[in-house]
Amino acid sequence: MFADECAELRPLGRAFDGYVEKAARVRSTCLVQYATNRYSVPSRFAGELVSLRAYADRIVVVSGQNVIAEHKRRFTRNASYFEPWHYLPLLDRKPGALRDGAPFVGWQLPEAMHRVRAHYMAGKGGDREFVDLLLLAQDHGIEVVEIACELAVEQNTLRLPAIINLINQLVEPVIAPWGESHAYPQLTLRPEADCKRYETLCVAGEAVA
Repeated sequence: MFADECAELRPLGRAFDGYVEKAARVRSTCLVQYATNRYSVPSRFAGELVSLRAYADRIVVVSGQNVIAEHKRRFTRNASYFEPWHYLPLLDRKPGALRDGAPFVGWQLPEAMHRVRAHYMAGKGGDREFVDLLLLAQDHGIEVVEIACELAVEQNTLRLPAIINLINQLVEPVIAPWGESHAYPQLTLRPEADCKRYETLCVAGEAVA
């Protein structure tokens, strides 16, 4: 009977998108509040008015038509939930915040990046170097930086210039050597040195003159 009815059934409409929406102002700390909890958004939206959508299981923050942040909805009270990547541009001005800034406490980075971070932070100026490395993720993506760090750990070369070089190798297109070996003209007769050929050229030149 269901097979007979399929021809008469109407197509399904758009799935129900159930959420409660409210306008919220992003604080200077890059947080928006829902109920008593606070959730981070990218730092460039600080001070702006955004739309906060509360689903049963997640919090979605929208600016204009674009989703700018998404968090698991929490049912605690008076707590702040950070996404460290939202605060990355601020580290460019204050790299020291990487050590004890609230958004970066307990930051779970990939294992290779964690080892690189520990190596840098053990030395003077390591905060600045690791922040410079993190900023490269904005241009090339976290996956590329993670792979470069893994290669650096394998090669035991954790210096920042070496890792940047690895990143450049990963993102630059591979250019095949000009003219594959099979494309070169193949000689059938081995050339022989014969200086008398120059005399022939001189004679030919005199005849033309």
